[in-house]
Amino acid sequence: MTYKNLFKSKAETWSAAALALLVLVVLPLLLPIFRLNLFGKYLTFGFVGVGLVLLWGRCGILSLGQGVFFGLGGYCMAMFLKLEASDPISTKIQSTPGIPDFMDWNQLTSLPWFWVPFKSLPFTMIAVLTIPALVAFIIGWAMFRRRVGGVYFAIITQAIALIISLGIDGNQGLTGGRNGITDLRTLLGWDIRSTSAQYVLYYVSALLLFACILFGRYVVNTRMGRVLMAIRDREDRVRFSGYDVALYRSFIFALAALFAGLGGAMFVLQVGFMSPSLIGIVPSIEMVIFAAVGGRLSVIGAVYGTLIVNLGKTTFSEAFPEMWLFLMGGTFIAVVMFFPNGLAGLTEPGGFLSRQWQRWAPKSLLSVFRSEVEPPSEAASEESLLKGATEGVK
Repeated sequence: MTYKNLFKSKAETWSAAALALLVLVVLPLLLPIFRLNLFGKYLTFGFVGVGLVLLWGRCGILSLGQGVFFGLGGYCMAMFLKLEASDPISTKIQSTPGIPDFMDWNQLTSLPWFWVPFKSLPFTMIAVLTIPALVAFIIGWAMFRRRVGGVYFAIITQAIALIISLGIDGNQGLTGGRNGITDLRTLLGWDIRSTSAQYVLYYVSALLLFACILFGRYVVNTRMGRVLMAIRDREDRVRFSGYDVALYRSFIFALAALFAGLGGAMFVLQVGFMSPSLIGIVPSIEMVIFAAVGGRLSVIGAVYGTLIVNLGKTTFSEAFPEMWLFLMGGTFIAVVMFFPNGLAGLTEPGGFLSRQWQRWAPKSLLSVFRSEVEPPSEAASEESLLKGATEGVK
């Protein structure tokens, strides 16, 4: 599959190009470093949005616990950074030098066994990707094999988010508790708080996010992507065709968790702390809102939704500190009422911008920029989807 086949319509191609131009050129040139660092933080939530598009939009699985995997990736990176900041020289005033300060405050005299491997950066980088994915696969396999789905799966993932956040909060000596892991300063001696480091980390986050976007589009356009959509629309028929539905769902759940874990690690590097407040129910629901506002069927739209919602939170809270929650709530209600397919639905065939373009643009331009012919009928589209999903079974 070539790069130009990753985006099926000109609207998607232009949206991806506009996003790349905005993130990689416009924002770094126009914004001061403080605001750019805020956008870098927003981009880390975009990793979760991309995973939710694959999980929720394409496979029909709504997870209200993606903050768990964002937090697992973040805590893995924070543990490495905290151990680097807790060398014996820097912690010589403690009762037990060489361990994190919150452990010393809680009268621990040695490093817990599960912290020891995180002294290694290669192990940490592997753990950032594999631990969230492995946890998600185990949870998914346990539930999908018993055909737990729909609202029941959403509630269970929400409960898991609550349990893990409370578990971290209640073990201050091992995890930092409610305060989290703070005072993270260097990465292999490199000061991550400096202006140059913030620019570098911003670009690293942006490039990794675009890599996840491209991989997400690749998954959508492969036969696996067609199987996932067939599972979403006709699960029983796909199962009767010989596919292991539980395995497919577990895999895509693990892939979404991997993206979230990577985003959590980049969040820690840019912000310099990690706490259980980013793992609980509220952050997980907010992450779903990011995907819903941008468009749960579009990986590009999910990133736009993430940027817009977080920018709205920052702007409203700064300008209207007493009313910003009401303004954000009104914005979400307006999007649901007027743009049910999210912002990405505006440019789809039949969407608002598409209708206005066809109404006002000259016919010569329409013939050049029309991305697709009339969309197939619902019956024909469904038959084509199921045919592609069951291809090769015999």
